[in-house]
Amino acid sequence: MTTTPRLPVPPGATDCHMHIYGPAERYPVAPSNPSPVPFAYDLAAYRAVRDKLGISRTVVVQPTSYGDDNACTMDAVAALGPDAARAVVTVTLDTPEAELTRLHALGARGARTFMLKGGLTPWEKLHALAARVAPLGWHVQLQFDGGEMAEREALIRSLPCPAVIDHVGRYHDPVPPEAPQVRALLRLLEGGRVWMKASSPYGVSRSGPPDYADVTAVARAAIHVAPERVVWGSNWPHPNVHENKPDEGPLLDILGAWAPDEATRRAILVENPARLYDF
Repeated sequence: MTTTPRLPVPPGATDCHMHIYGPAERYPVAPSNPSPVPFAYDLAAYRAVRDKLGISRTVVVQPTSYGDDNACTMDAVAALGPDAARAVVTVTLDTPEAELTRLHALGARGARTFMLKGGLTPWEKLHALAARVAPLGWHVQLQFDGGEMAEREALIRSLPCPAVIDHVGRYHDPVPPEAPQVRALLRLLEGGRVWMKASSPYGVSRSGPPDYADVTAVARAAIHVAPERVVWGSNWPHPNVHENKPDEGPLLDILGAWAPDEATRRAILVENPARLYDF
């Protein structure tokens, strides 16, 4: 159940990371899908969450469940409307140019790469994929174990388009801000072309709710060095949590601890998403 956030939510606030699922008979699950599909979490269910949070805009992220068949994601974007929604889709080096153009016209603004089980683009093909989507003005969205951040830093820095790193780096083994893996993230953010999603603290936190102290320390360090390139996401419907799913209200409120001043929170919720996703 979603509760109303305590923090004021400004007009134009954007949920930059969530997923939509639909009936299996309409949206078949990809053979590459690594986990159970939460079919109940459709657009009607998300609209109730969005309205409770006071969110105005949404970025629908293609889930791994559907591979590179972006139909469910793009149908959701169409239903939400061009002023209220954008998409981050899954494409590969084999995706036809005409399909990239079609997806862009429908609201896609980024290519998701998932460097974990179920992903379609491995690290060795990331630069080539970035080169394919760069002419559209897209970014590549990266999700991987942040423990590899230092190892992957040079490649991410060399990409020919902006990159967005998911979930506060997603450090599977929590590390403090002074750790080499986090310093690599901070250097990337300072470089001017890498962004970060302030989302899903529960995914890797060992300290847990309500403050997720271990992830909070990294989030605050990242926001300090690049407040103009951080966006927030609910990660609804929390596809890797199968019981006791988190309440999105406190997940929005935790931004108050990560970015204590109102101007920075407005940038993260409104102004930064408008630039990144072309609202």
